Parts: sequence; C-alpha cells; structure tokens
Amino acid sequence: MSKGAARPHTVDEWLALVRRQEREGELFQAYDLAEQALNRFPDDLRLKHRAALCLASTRATAQARQTFDRLGLDLADEQIAALPPNLRIDIPCLKARLIKDAALAAAESAQRAGFAEAAALYERCYSHETAAGNPEAYYPGINAATMWLLAGNREAATKLADAVLAALDARPGEPSYYELVSAAEALLIRGETARAQDLLTRARREIHGTDESDYRALASTLQQLRLIVGANGLDPAVLAMLAPPRVLHFGGHRIARPGQPGRFPADQEDRVRAEIDRRLEESNIGFAYGSLASGADILFAEAALARGATLHVVLPFDRREFVRESVAPSGRGWIGRFNRCLQAALTVRYATRDHYLGDDQLFAYCGQLAMGLALLRAHHLATEAEQIVVWDGGGSPGLGGTAVDVANWTAAGHRSSRIDPGASLPGPAASIPGRDGGRRTRAMLFGDIHGFSKLTDVQLPHFVDAVLGGFAGVIERFDKDVALANTWGDGLFVVFEDAGKAADCALALQEAIAALDLRAAGLPADMGLRLGGHLGPVYRARDPILGHDNFFGAHVSRAARIEPVTPENCVYVTETLAAVLALHNVGQFSCEYVGMTQAAKHYGRMRMFLLRRAGREAAPARQ
Repeated sequence: MSKGAARPHTVDEWLALVRRQEREGELFQAYDLAEQALNRFPDDLRLKHRAALCLASTRATAQARQTFDRLGLDLADEQIAALPPNLRIDIPCLKARLIKDAALAAAESAQRAGFAEAAALYERCYSHETAAGNPEAYYPGINAATMWLLAGNREAATKLADAVLAALDARPGEPSYYELVSAAEALLIRGETARAQDLLTRARREIHGTDESDYRALASTLQQLRLIVGANGLDPAVLAMLAPPRVLHFGGHRIARPGQPGRFPADQEDRVRAEIDRRLEESNIGFAYGSLASGADILFAEAALARGATLHVVLPFDRREFVRESVAPSGRGWIGRFNRCLQAALTVRYATRDHYLGDDQLFAYCGQLAMGLALLRAHHLATEAEQIVVWDGGGSPGLGGTAVDVANWTAAGHRSSRIDPGASLPGPAASIPGRDGGRRTRAMLFGDIHGFSKLTDVQLPHFVDAVLGGFAGVIERFDKDVALANTWGDGLFVVFEDAGKAADCALALQEAIAALDLRAAGLPADMGLRLGGHLGPVYRARDPILGHDNFFGAHVSRAARIEPVTPENCVYVTETLAAVLALHNVGQFSCEYVGMTQAAKHYGRMRMFLLRRAGREAAPARQ
C-alpha cells in the first residue's frame, strides 16, 4: 500500500485503492493490492476482473490469461447473463482483449485470425447488451469494429463504427471520456481525422479535469488508436493531444557548501532550480525517478512535487548512511529537504538494504535500477522517458556518477539533456578513484530440476549425460561471459557480469531441456527446469574448500530464494534484473509481471517477473 494510506476494510475500499494505483499508472502495485483483497474477499468478481486487467495493462498477456482462468473468469453465457450490467461487459470484453493482445504478440501470419476471434467475442457481447438496452454497449461495439479492421474486414468494421456513432450521438447529456474516445475511434476507422481530433482534444481535457488523471486509461486508449492509425495509414500526429506526461530519470552533482569549491557551487542553486522548473514544464514531466542526494537530486525532486508529478525514490543503501554520505556534507538544511522529499515520494525503493561499507559500486547499481524503473513505467504508460541531469560534462569520479548514468542511458538510445551547474573549473573534472569495497554488480541464475529427487540409480547416469550434458553445452556457448558455473546434484548456479547474457543463457537453458526427448533418454517425461534470476552487488573471493573463486553476499542468498518458488519450465527474475534489462537490452527480452511472491525460507516478498524473449508469446506458467 502507498505510504500513509489507511488500511481498507470493505470490498469497495479495496477497489478504490486499486483504482487509485491504476490511475497513477502503478499497475504492479494495483495488481498486488487486488490479490491482497482477494485473500479477504475471494469471490468478488470485481476484484478478480481488476487483478487480471492490471496484468493485461502491463502487457503481461500470458500471465494475465493465466490469472483470468485461475480466478474463474472464463464464464459460460448463462453465468454472464446473470451478472450486473457492468460485469456483463467487463468480463467477456477482458477475455476478448487478452485474445487481441496475444494476436499482437504473434507472428504476422497468425495475427488476423486472432483479431477475428477477438472481434467475434466483442461483437457477441455488443449484440447481447444492445438487445438488453445496456447504454454501455458501445464499448464492446467499438472494440469489435477495430478488431474487424485489423482482421481485414473493413465492411464489418465500418458498419459497426457507424452503429456506435449513431448510438453515441443519440445519448443525452455531456459525453464522458470513454464516450468521446469511442466516437473518435469510430471516426478514425472511417478515416475522418479532423472530427476525430476534435473529440480527442475534448477527451484529453475531460480526463485532465478530474481530480486524478487516469494514466492507465490514456495508455490503453493510445495503444488502441495507434493500431487504427497504422492500419489506415494515417498521420500519427492525429493522436498527439493524448500523449501522457513523460517519465523522467534525474540526477547530477551534489551541491557544495556555501563558499566552498565544487562541481555545483552553492551560489548557482537558484539559477539551476529555475532551469529545472523550465525543463520539467517544457517536457511535460509527470513521473520522476532518481535518488535524493543534496543538490541536483533534491532540486529535481522538489520541482517534480511542486508541479504535481509523482516522485519515485531509489536509495543505494541504508537511509541513515546515505544521509551521512550524500546529504549532510552540503549542510544541515539539506537533511530537512531530504526528509520532506522522502515523505512525499509515492514509492521508495532501496537498491540494497545492505550497508555502504565505503563501496561506491552501490551508487552505480542504484543508478541503473532507477533508470530501468523509469523505462518500465514509460513502457506501461505508452509514453516517453527522458533523462535530465545537472552535470558539468566532465569525467565522473568513482565507480558511478553522473557521467556513467548518462553513458548508460544514451547507449540504449534514450534522450538525455544536461543543465550546466556553472562551476568555474580550469579544465575537465579530475578523475578521482572511487572507493572500492570489493563488491561488483553481477547477474546470477539459480536452477534445479523438478523430479530429480525421485530418480533411481539406474536413471542418474542418464540424467548426467542428457540433462547436465545439455546444460554444459549451453554454458559452453556463453563461456566467455560466465564468471562462475557450478552444480550440485540437480542444482545449478551461474554468474555473469552482463545481465543480458544471463537472461539469454537462462532462456537457452530452458530451450535446451525443452528440446530433450526425456523419455527416450530413460528419464521421466515430466521433469522440468526452474530458474530464478537476480542482479546485485556481491563479493568475489577464493573459496578455500573448492579451491577456486566463488561469489558471496546477501544478494547471492536473495537469488537462491527465487528458484524454489518458480514454476517449472519458467524463468522468474526480480524487479532489479527486469529493470536493468529494460535499460540495457531494449527489444531483446520481455519481463511480464507475475506479482509479489513469497521467496523461499521466509526470505520475504519480492516482485517477480516472467522472463521471455521479446516478440514471442509465452505459454502460461504452470503453477
């Protein structure tokens, strides 16, 4: 739950809390809250619908469909007919939406069939609700029209679009946001862009005029209308007025004490603050991700909060140590400003709960996490992410820093701009060696084989040859990227310097075992690999028992707790690894949210994501 929120007691209170998180675009949090509510109210169809819808809105299509089925939402026609009017539309339309999303992720040759299947479901709901006199029947009607357009049936699409327009025109009173965008959708199907733009401009004013802008609704609308624009070859600028606020990753230099030299002099604070305000207004920033060091970070956080943007803070380590290292040196006044920003932040995450121990590597790790989270948020909201930093343009001291963050961000093809802090330096900033506590950020995989403990002595040699041999073949392909590979029985521990290589290897391991004919190898056919992945700072040291280097630390333990709760034939990764993949490996992998998961051995609840290759529809995880 959000900080300061009262614990809900009734179903309606839970639903209101879920919807609030949806409106803010906090879809992971909304899904988690819906699942918590279902623990108390397991039969409430509204909560079930919201849970599956939130997952679908993160584009975790396979997991959303699994949740839809698990929660018993695939109802028969007679069950749907007995529902209240809103659920008679919401539940069958969610099923159609999941089929549509699966078609979008499928190979091009299979897409039209999927769109046609979704169209038929939407149209059946439209026909039933129109006959029942339901005034909300326009919603499945316009979705059916769009699906028929994508399926190549323009005649059916236009016929339905005309019917929806006529129904909406006949409605009394001022139209709602959804009525406006549905009418605009019908006009875009007919190619009438000027009239559509007028309605979309009104719709944007309508949603902006509410107490809390519904960013999930905007993202969903944009995604749908972009499909029509593409299918009809229209100018994408027709949708410009619907663009949600942008997501910001911010950072920059700490400010010097008054009268002291530094890369961000204290006498430049007012000028830099004014420039930050201008840039955030110019870029229409609605969400801000970064840390809270004195100087640039806090100035960005204050400016974001002042304009009504939501602030999402990522701290590199223990809060008290962070204040001592990165806030207090600029003066006591900054500590109060830090506390106020932290209190006002919508979310606060820690890159690690570990101590600092003089290790600047944790700052670089924190920066990568903040950047990746910003990109994940922009992806879910169908908006853009950009980076603005207060930076003198010089080389960064230490193992992390602004220059490192800018390099990581721009290497992934994202927009970055800087604000000059106004330091009067004689030349490029000096390169000062960072403090090195010995930890390095590594990606780690832990795996095991379900069914191994039941193997007989006759079968074990076959397991070594077929299964471990298959794993060895995969790891050999990644040999230059593997920092450590170890096994014990069916256990597997592989460490990488590069998160993308770890993800690629994890999926290759699953593909290798899927390709095995286990029965022909003399093994049970239902054996399955479970793999968990995590990224964090760890120590590398020589293991005196094994006689070679090994990896140690709290994050090794965290990684080991993921695999036992991972379904067979799947790869689960933590939010940290998912965020870093979003930063460095855009377009290569998809991380589909599966919810807050209780890690093994009472290690606590962690956000988990199902890893798959981008552009491939995943089979639902087997629970």
